[in-house]
Amino acid sequence: MASVSEDNLELQEIQKLEGHTDRVWGLAWNPTSGADGVPAVLASCSGDKTVKIWQKSPSTSSFHLKATIEETHTRTVRSCSWSPSGKLLATASFDATTAIWEQVGDDFECLATLEGHENEVKSVSWNASGSLLATCSRDKSIWIWEALPGNEFDCVSVLQGHTQDVKMVLWHPSEDILFSCSYDNTIKVWAEDGDSDDWHCVQTLKEANNGHSSTVWSISFNATGDKMVTSSDDLSIKVWGADIVRVQSGEGYAPWKHLCTLSGYHDRTVFSVHWSREGIISSGAADDAIRLFVENQDDLGDGPMYRLLSKKEKAHEQDVNCVQWGSKESGLLASSSDDCSVKIWKLGPRH
Repeated sequence: MASVSEDNLELQEIQKLEGHTDRVWGLAWNPTSGADGVPAVLASCSGDKTVKIWQKSPSTSSFHLKATIEETHTRTVRSCSWSPSGKLLATASFDATTAIWEQVGDDFECLATLEGHENEVKSVSWNASGSLLATCSRDKSIWIWEALPGNEFDCVSVLQGHTQDVKMVLWHPSEDILFSCSYDNTIKVWAEDGDSDDWHCVQTLKEANNGHSSTVWSISFNATGDKMVTSSDDLSIKVWGADIVRVQSGEGYAPWKHLCTLSGYHDRTVFSVHWSREGIISSGAADDAIRLFVENQDDLGDGPMYRLLSKKEKAHEQDVNCVQWGSKESGLLASSSDDCSVKIWKLGPRH
C-alpha cells in the first residue's frame, strides 16, 4: 500500500462484484485469508436472503463467486461475521434467527440456528477467542451466546438497556468487552462481573458527554484497541479513546472518552466506519460516497486529530451500507450498496 503520508492518493476501483438481486447490507473478510499466500475471501449478505462467498484468484488477482448460501434464512440477511479461526461464518437475519455455517468442501453446511430474538436480528459478532457470539435486534435486546463443544451454542445472557432498535454489536479486539449502538442515539459498553458472571452495562456514551445526537449505526476499533470510531445519522464520525493498558493489567474498567468529531464530510447518514490495520478510517454513507481519514501527525494540539486522506464521491449508484478493510497485506477495501453490488478498492497514487 502507498504511504498514507501522501496527499495525492485516491481510491481506485479494482473490481465490481455482481450477483446479488437486492441491496447488499453487510461484508466480512475471512480473517485467515489475504495473507501468507492464502487467497482473500469475502462474504456479502443481502436483502435477497442469500450470502455470497467471493474468493480472489491467485492467477488472475480478480475475485470470483465461490459459493452462495441460500437456504435457512427466509428474510433479509443483515449481517455476517467470520469466527477468528476463519472456520465458521455467522449470519444474522430479519427472520429473527442467526445461523452458524461451516465450509465443507466448496459448500457451506448449517451447524446451528440460534433462536430467541422476537424480530429482526441486525448484527452478529464473535469475540477475539471465538468462544462467545453476540447478536442484537430490533427487539432492543442483545444476546450473548457461548460456543460449546459439538457445535452447540448456549445463551448465557440477555442484555436489556437500550430503549430502541439495536443497530450493531462489536466485541473489543482483545478484551471480552462488548459494545453496542442503537436508534436511541447511544453506545453502550458491556462487561462481565467477575464475581457473579453476570453481564452488565458499565458505560453509556450519549449526547450529554459529546456523543451522537441521532441513531448510531456503526462501531470499529483501531488495531491496538485503545481507540474506537463511531458513525451516525447526525452525519458525524466520532473518535473515542480508552486506557486499554489499564484493562489488560487487571486494574479494572477504563472508561471511554470523546477525543474528536469529524463532521462536514458526508451530507447524509454515515452507515459504516471501519479502521484498517494501518490506521486509515473508512466511512460509507447514504450520499453514495466513501471517505478516508488518517491521524494528523503534524498536530501540535491537545489530542489526536484526523484529516481527510481521500474521497470518492460516487463510489456506488446508491447508499453505501458497509465498508470493510481486508488484511494489512492485501490493502483492499470492500464496499456494499443498495445498488446490489460489492466493490473492491485499493488506495493508490492519483492519476
